[in-house]
Amino acid sequence: MRPLQISPETVVKLSEKLGVPLEHLMHMPQHILLQKIAELGKEETAKEQSEKKDGQ
Repeated sequence: MRPLQISPETVVKLSEKLGVPLEHLMHMPQHILLQKIAELGKEETAKEQSEKKDGQ
């Protein structure tokens, strides 16, 4: 398995968002990482939609 092809800045941001240590993130299989990123995207979209509803 080859290492993830992402920048150090991206790894730090993902580590903070996911609550995963940097070392674990760098050795995480790509398909699992992509799944976790998709879950984060869904959560943020749901959060934005609920904020829009509250603002109306």
